[in-house]
Amino acid sequence: MLRRVLIFLLIVFLIDLYVFQGIKVLIKDLTPSMSRLVSGIYWSFTLFTFSVFITGLIIDWHTWPKAVRVYLFAAVMIIVVTKLFIVLFLLIDDLTRLVRWGFSGLYQRFYDSPQVVNTEEKIVVTRSQFLMRMAFVISSIPFISLLYGMGDGKYNYQVKRRKIKFPKLPSAFEGFKIIQISDIHTGSFFDTKHIEKAVSMINSLKGDVIFFTGDLVNDRSDEAVPFINTLSKIEAKHGVFSILGNHDYGDYVQWPSREAKVENLEQLKNIHKEIGWKLMLDEHTFISEGDAKLGLIGVQNWSTHMRFPKYGNLPKAVEGMDFAPVNILLTHDPSHWHGEVTKKFPQIDLTLAGHTHGFQFGVEIPALKIKWSPVQYVYKEWADLYDDVNGQHLYVNRGLGFLGYPGRVGILPEITVIELSQG
Repeated sequence: MLRRVLIFLLIVFLIDLYVFQGIKVLIKDLTPSMSRLVSGIYWSFTLFTFSVFITGLIIDWHTWPKAVRVYLFAAVMIIVVTKLFIVLFLLIDDLTRLVRWGFSGLYQRFYDSPQVVNTEEKIVVTRSQFLMRMAFVISSIPFISLLYGMGDGKYNYQVKRRKIKFPKLPSAFEGFKIIQISDIHTGSFFDTKHIEKAVSMINSLKGDVIFFTGDLVNDRSDEAVPFINTLSKIEAKHGVFSILGNHDYGDYVQWPSREAKVENLEQLKNIHKEIGWKLMLDEHTFISEGDAKLGLIGVQNWSTHMRFPKYGNLPKAVEGMDFAPVNILLTHDPSHWHGEVTKKFPQIDLTLAGHTHGFQFGVEIPALKIKWSPVQYVYKEWADLYDDVNGQHLYVNRGLGFLGYPGRVGILPEITVIELSQG
């Protein structure tokens, strides 16, 4: 933990040092006193970032008051993201200068004449003030957007509807309605009001079954306790089935003992039971409509990314399973799909996942077929419906809650409705 924080702070410092070179260009014509003031304000943001993380090392940040913790880290995120946009422009300018310098050197080497040399000596490649100003203007867009997203954006629940065709689907399941929710992260909410709104929306959709694909809490099982009564009101004909996500195991907390961590996980499992959800831990079951069956498999967290745990055991989950004509897998991390499912389990027709949150930041314009988020550079499948060449499907829910940054910009919280069809 200490090593990762120190590496992060070193990267932040190098970014700040680089951005400050652009700041110096913008303030070079100011009076000395004004230049010192601007420089002091700039470096105070760096000092703030360092102070938050160093304090977190000294005093476990999990013990901080929730509001303090949430908004301090949100402020740090907004500051860092804004500076990264500035870095992009600085890199463009520096690369341009490098190319000009290279061509200038080649020109002098092959066309060495007094007149040309004299002309090149007059060329002074400096950082463009225009580009610097543009950088700071453009960087204000994510800054303002992230501030705005901390308002009602994180509670602007969207219903996403998809109809998926399965040629082998039993006729009894024609029009069968699945509702998927994911990544509630109860520890990020200050009260039950907004979860109650989501529950009301879920119930109004009249789903045949509801699947929850992990991350009920941020770190500790007690975060979910105030929401037990609210979440227990979620209803569907065939009930609610759930799985665990990477945050549910308490891996990101410094527990006093291994026993305390194990106890926390057991408490969370009991909370699923109290809510009335059937928690699936590397196992399978069936959903029946008359004599027809729909196969359902639920696994613990499994990821191809090293920083996330591989607790799930899909071979164990399907051991002895008499696969139905259509089979659905609940798994938290979408990388599991190409990491194992499509390679080894062609019987699994539909995989439902969450985890990414769509980074809680991005651009989605369906009419123009535009869908972008920084998370796509980490996860190939990060939001919505994906199809494999062998006919398998993956749906990645954008998450109902939020984590880290207490907001949503462009990628809004989601309740998914999937309708099954024969064709």
